Amino acid sequence: MSASSFHIRQTVWLAAPIIVAQVGHIVTGMVDNMFLGKFFGETEQAAGILSNQLFTLLLVFEIGVSFAITPLVSYAKVQLDDAEKSGLLKNSLVTLLALSVFLFAVLFFSTPVLNYLGQPEEVVELAIPFFRVLILSIIPVSVFFVCKQYAEGLGLTSPSMYISIIGNFFNIVLNYCLIKGIAFFPALGYMGSCWATFFARMLMGVLFVVCIFQSKKMHPGTEFRKVKVQWIKVRRILVNGLGSGSQFVFEVAAFVICGLMCGVFGKQSIDAHGIAIGIAAFTYMFANGISGAATIRASEYFGSGDKKELRVAGNTAFILVFYCMLFFAFLLFILRNFLPTAFTDSNEVANMSSNLLLFAAFFQLFDGIQVTALGILRGMEDVRYPTAVTFIGYWLIAIPLAWLLAFRLDLKVYGVWMALSISLMFVAFNLYFRFRKLTK
Repeated sequence: MSASSFHIRQTVWLAAPIIVAQVGHIVTGMVDNMFLGKFFGETEQAAGILSNQLFTLLLVFEIGVSFAITPLVSYAKVQLDDAEKSGLLKNSLVTLLALSVFLFAVLFFSTPVLNYLGQPEEVVELAIPFFRVLILSIIPVSVFFVCKQYAEGLGLTSPSMYISIIGNFFNIVLNYCLIKGIAFFPALGYMGSCWATFFARMLMGVLFVVCIFQSKKMHPGTEFRKVKVQWIKVRRILVNGLGSGSQFVFEVAAFVICGLMCGVFGKQSIDAHGIAIGIAAFTYMFANGISGAATIRASEYFGSGDKKELRVAGNTAFILVFYCMLFFAFLLFILRNFLPTAFTDSNEVANMSSNLLLFAAFFQLFDGIQVTALGILRGMEDVRYPTAVTFIGYWLIAIPLAWLLAFRLDLKVYGVWMALSISLMFVAFNLYFRFRKLTK
């Protein structure tokens, strides 16, 4: 087998389960959106979309912080340090649980701020209780992602895939039962959707903990009970995790703020933006899966000091994501008129979503390259430069440019998406050449 074939096989083998797991969390929001759009109307769907967009900001921050665990566990695995692996798992669970409880408390009492974001009044009224239930699910989500990143640090990516599949099936069934009041379930109306999501995520968190402690390959061993929560480990997780978490937040916050800009133009604009961004997020998770695999492989070669293989592994990940996202760009272009109809019965919303998917098709390649570069650089423990680039790209370019194009040049929703496309191009080029420079 040639070196390139080996790297392709290894990357695909690692990436496939990660993709399924990552897609699972996006599908949860898409299922909520679909049920709200088909069973209710534009207002309920807009409330769900607004809530899910704001929750995604919280979700990706937790995911980003948890990503610090993978290279640390991977390095401990290479060094055959079982005590370090056990300590990382315990300290990571405590750190992310504490962080998620703190974030939940802050956001729960901050929900009245939604009234001042310029969104339609009837949408905000429904969104506030929906959002409060949704953010409660960040606690089990944090448990799931600690377990996921721990397992991936050991090179085991399939457990998260199976648990995500179970969780999503559970969410679909619960959505229908809790909205309609099937059998012994109460009829909760549109609120049934957020409660279904909460219970599905609870199930996923509990299942993963049980899976780790029942598995011979993942069990942290007897050292888990002995190791203590240590500030030095918590600090290491937070220092690395807050960097990667900030990178994700800079991007997603820009998308959320741009989504709020779209909301100024009415609930149809919220729905159209939410549908298009949900579809784009679905395809993005394939790139994110490749990025996760690239992090694992980069951290292993970085830990062993093999710069040559690190460069080859990185280039392989870029090639894979290029062809993957090129395929999705073509697919979105061809199916742009059909896909929105699965989420709404409104012709106005569907037509606007269809036009926005043209922008999504355009920026697929850049989105894939930038997230893959972030994954590789994270595996190389290069945090500061990517954080600075993402901050500049999304906060100093995307947001001001979106405001200029949408409001000053009156391009409205399309101006917002144009700005997002330009910022993704900037970030992708800068991070790719950073990788090239570091592996010269």
